[in-house]
Amino acid sequence: MAWLQATIDADSSVAERFADALMDAGALSTAIEDAFAGTDQEEPIFGEPGEPVDRLWSRSRIITLFDEAADVALLIAAAANECRLPLPTWRVEKVAEQDWVRLTQSQFEPIRISDRLWITPTWHEAPAPEAINLQLDPGLAFGTGSHPTTRLCLQWLDAGIKGGESVLDYGCGSGILAIAALKLGAGSALGVDIDPQAVRSSLDNAEQNHVTASFCLPDENPAQEYDVVLANILANPLRMLGQLLASHVKTGGRIVLSGILAEQATELSAIYAQWFDMDPPVFDEGWTRLTGTRRANV
Repeated sequence: MAWLQATIDADSSVAERFADALMDAGALSTAIEDAFAGTDQEEPIFGEPGEPVDRLWSRSRIITLFDEAADVALLIAAAANECRLPLPTWRVEKVAEQDWVRLTQSQFEPIRISDRLWITPTWHEAPAPEAINLQLDPGLAFGTGSHPTTRLCLQWLDAGIKGGESVLDYGCGSGILAIAALKLGAGSALGVDIDPQAVRSSLDNAEQNHVTASFCLPDENPAQEYDVVLANILANPLRMLGQLLASHVKTGGRIVLSGILAEQATELSAIYAQWFDMDPPVFDEGWTRLTGTRRANV
């Protein structure tokens, strides 16, 4: 089976409305991207995952997929008429049937975190068999190691885990940080996430990596202290969770925070300085890792 893909340039003020109208007219899917993506005029628009971005690009491109038998011209005209817009220009190309599983897998190669730590999808041979290899496939839960925030946390674990530590991964996603901590020598690891799917995925990933880790929802999180607490989430939750996270860190223990944009580092560091002696931030592709050492309660 093949499909027809139409590419339509549209003013951003109407792009979302037009994309919805295309779906109503019979499109199988629509996506909106920067019309100047990949050029010097590309516009970076930042927003935290899960939160709305208050604007689109100045010029947007709608990518629309239709059934091979569809009358694309008629459907685009119907969508334009519904939105009371002039008929746009577009181009159409045929998208051939492919082995989508194999194509998707080809986009995920092993990721080198350090000389001794790699993330390797299950369908790949380990490029460095003598290294510590985390077997992790893309799934519904966030965290495959490719994002700078996850990479920053993994790099800290690689250098910071000395052996035997208790670790709490708050907002565990795929469980990658808790699993990595155990494979690097931590004595125990608990992952917490608000998403039941993440908890299930984390348990599956731990079993796949032959480690014993615990994962639970926040209401099931025991009130205990840990040597290391990691939270690779978002700036807004980190603002609200400071006291809670601090309560889980032993005196002299370490906190590792990520999911923070570079411009948010100073504010977040100041918040956590209430409980921790904070280290200088570390940056990677516009994202930040903050770390600190827990002071004694006063």
